[in-house]
Amino acid sequence: MSSNIVVAIDGYSSCGKSTLAKALAKKLHFIYVDSGAMYRAVALYFLRNNIDMHNHDQIAEALKNIHLNFHSRDYQTHITLNDEEVSDEIRQMPVSDKVSAVAAIHEVRVEMVRQQQRMGKSKNIVMDGRDIGTVVFPHAQIKLFMTADPKIRAERRYKELLPTNPTMTLEEVFENLAHRDYADTTRKESPLTRADDAIILDNTDLTPDEQLQFALDWVEPLLV
Repeated sequence: MSSNIVVAIDGYSSCGKSTLAKALAKKLHFIYVDSGAMYRAVALYFLRNNIDMHNHDQIAEALKNIHLNFHSRDYQTHITLNDEEVSDEIRQMPVSDKVSAVAAIHEVRVEMVRQQQRMGKSKNIVMDGRDIGTVVFPHAQIKLFMTADPKIRAERRYKELLPTNPTMTLEEVFENLAHRDYADTTRKESPLTRADDAIILDNTDLTPDEQLQFALDWVEPLLV
């Protein structure tokens, strides 16, 4: 096997990036790093501590106190914020509404990229996010860019959130995704763009198994 392989998966919200990344990491016995969860954890910390996102001194001080780690349990990857398990809480709507704004802050991105690059220096990893193939790992051996029809994305996200958010509507989810798409693609700091050498994966009509096979067809030749 080639040493230190990085698979970078970028794309829009609710395209199934995490689903694919987790499945791929499990299949290949790579480490899965959920960069989106990292930004969500920062957003959660900011919400809990009333951090003013326009106050750079507050942000800089807060980032000194944010320590993120990933661990596996029951074949699932979990994230801890200062040793507290927050994998479920970071998926709630208050965090979803804030995460794009938090991820657009320069100081936040610099700190998260520093942590992500540290993780990728000595391990085979699969990482998904918005700027993994363009900023974090521009020399990744495999780059995938995921997309899907916006209505399909909203329906998938709605079904995922409904059990814990029974009063939420499909329209609210669609509007949230549209807002995040705009914020992610137009922000000044590391906007969501497809790397020139990224392979497009449109999974509008693909099952999870089919998209996993698509990715494996690209990655497995590197493992010989």
